[in-house]
This record gives sequence, structure tokens and C-alpha cells, in this order.
Amino acid sequence: MTFYEKEIHRIGRKVYANQSQINAVIRTRQHLENNYGANTNLNYLSSVGAVSKYHLLRLFKRYYGLTPTQYVTDKRIGKAKEHLKDGMSVTQTCFAVGFQSLGSFSTLFKRKTGKSPHQYQKEQLSRSI
Repeated sequence: MTFYEKEIHRIGRKVYANQSQINAVIRTRQHLENNYGANTNLNYLSSVGAVSKYHLLRLFKRYYGLTPTQYVTDKRIGKAKEHLKDGMSVTQTCFAVGFQSLGSFSTLFKRKTGKSPHQYQKEQLSRSI
């Protein structure tokens, strides 16, 4: 059992949550972890979690503090950092982690990290030398 799953179970016991709701959130998060590069919309995620899309939003936000979209974005940015450290080009990284537009990837990456993808990669590569 992962740290997040343990935390959800701990929190669930504390606030007397419905176990099926916890399971739906865990299934959804596991799906997002394994398919972060895919274009997953809320309708699809609600079928994975077997709950309505609006209920899924509320549950996911309650248990993880983020919406599913925010969670996927953070996951993609984290994976992008790894790819950039490994020397993958910015364009390849953009599409490898599931973004459809280089411009939106660069803007979002800079907003989340404070640096453009190219600046981030340059710093990481200079540190490894």
C-alpha cells in the first residue's frame, strides 16, 4: 500500500467516510498515475471511479487537496523535469508528458517552476558536469 493510500484510509477512518468513495478516489488517482500522458477528461475519469463527475471532483479535492486536472498537471510537470534532466529536448518532453502545445507547456512549466523548460534544462545539465 502506498503512502497516499495509507493516508486516505487514515483520514477516512477519522471522518467516517464511505469506503466506496475512498476506493473510487484511489482508483482514479491510480489511473492518473499510470496514464498521466493520456488525454483524460472528467467524464472518462468518472467512469473509472464509478461516480458522477461532480461528485468525483468534490471527493478528489477533499482527499488530495487538488482537482484531478491539477493533480495530472503536477504529475506531468514532475515527469517533464525528469526528462529535461536526462537531456530530452523541450519539444520531445512536451509531447512525451501529454501536452498538446509547446506554448502551453512552456507557459505552464514556467508558472509552476519559475523557469522556462530550456532554462531549467540548462541549469540541470550544468550542475551535472
